[in-house]
Amino acid sequence: MIEHAVETAYERGWSELQNGALIAAAEAAGFEVFITTDRNLKYQQNLTARTLSIVVLLTTSWPRIQAALPKVIAAVERAVSGGYEEVHIG
Repeated sequence: MIEHAVETAYERGWSELQNGALIAAAEAAGFEVFITTDRNLKYQQNLTARTLSIVVLLTTSWPRIQAALPKVIAAVERAVSGGYEEVHIG
């Protein structure tokens, strides 16, 4: 059985970290998937050398994200090291 642990940057004390530093901290901590709503991340960072997978949710609306949880979970389950996927949420 795959164990899923979800933590926010705030919970980890990383709320002051910006993009590259935040991703590096998540990698160093052993996270395998980084979920964000930052659509510009792929333009701001070189993601090719990353070991974790990036999943971008294309909305910041929590009610919409909650309604689309099966899509989010499916994207996380498809995640591969160094991968990138955008999840379209209506």
